[in-house]
Amino acid sequence: MHSSTALSTIGSSGGSSGGSTGGVSVGANAHEEQYVTFTVGTEEYGVNILAVREIRGWTPESRLPNLPDYVRGVINLRGIIIPIFDLRARFGGGATEVTKRHVVVVIQVGERTRGILVDAISDILAISQDAIRPPPDLDTGLVDTEYLSGLYTVDNRMVTLLDVQRLFAVETSEEEATHKALPAPDRLS
Repeated sequence: MHSSTALSTIGSSGGSSGGSTGGVSVGANAHEEQYVTFTVGTEEYGVNILAVREIRGWTPESRLPNLPDYVRGVINLRGIIIPIFDLRARFGGGATEVTKRHVVVVIQVGERTRGILVDAISDILAISQDAIRPPPDLDTGLVDTEYLSGLYTVDNRMVTLLDVQRLFAVETSEEEATHKALPAPDRLS
């Protein structure tokens, strides 16, 4: 599946129930939401398609000093500088060894644009809200459910649905606090 084509086809379908992906209808009715799913290692994750701006092949990033381990650097996306987050590193799996097959999912988080590095795009699923199960309530602290919006099972596989607002909440609030603490740049005459 060519990801860009799949997204543009869905975006132009107007929510009608045309087409399917992997035996799952990609058209969403009033009680369903569409999710772009992708893999990181052996795990499959999904984000709401409304947050996805585009999917692009890997291009080398520019490193900036003092970035957290899970931020690979920045890329120039048609004049917009966006940070690239390594989702594997963000979830404690170590840095991704990038190949040409890796993909960046460009998402919109509030007013900000972010890129997340993933292994591959899996599917586009139309998921009914009542089919989404809450993350397990584990008091042991083994599972960090802070970034999860739920779990969905399809074709004998579990898809972890991510809440991109919460995934980037700490990063965004730290960035805003730093921005507010810095003096405004002087204009050059």
